Amino acid sequence: MVIKVYIASSSGSTSIKKQQQDVMGFLAANKIEFEECDIAANEANRKWMRENIPEESRPATGNPLPPQIFNESKYCGNYEAFFDAREDNAVYAFLGLTAPPGSKARGGSSSKESAAVAPLHCSQPETSGLPHFLLDPDPQRRRQQLFTRQTSNTRFLLFCMIRLQPCLEASDLSV
Repeated sequence: MVIKVYIASSSGSTSIKKQQQDVMGFLAANKIEFEECDIAANEANRKWMRENIPEESRPATGNPLPPQIFNESKYCGNYEAFFDAREDNAVYAFLGLTAPPGSKARGGSSSKESAAVAPLHCSQPETSGLPHFLLDPDPQRRRQQLFTRQTSNTRFLLFCMIRLQPCLEASDLSV
């Protein structure tokens, strides 16, 4: 099975260009075989892409924008769906491929998985993998950095807050 990534080689949008590069870079880095299908240079590619995106995945107005990802003729999703799958370590499931060891076998994370995460005990906090600003002993600075840091990974911050909640003072969580 070949993954097909529908792109626009002559897009004027830097956001679309970055998203296309992100998808193709990830696939290449993980040695996932894929084919670029340019909708700007080939009208047949554009027509096929637009016809094969399911109605529920189409934007409310206008046409679907690249990158759009297919496994042969099966629609996988757009960039946002790809990004979510990558964050959940479920890209192989998203692409309809057999997952190598270490990847989640199915897409998405359930609320049961999130609820099953045990909070840390304050006496021995687990610090590996946490950003340094969450380990700041000063609650005022920690709160300020936590809520002013701009990040696209909201799930990570929520995970950290859930895991550290017993260790945080009530004032840390107020805005």
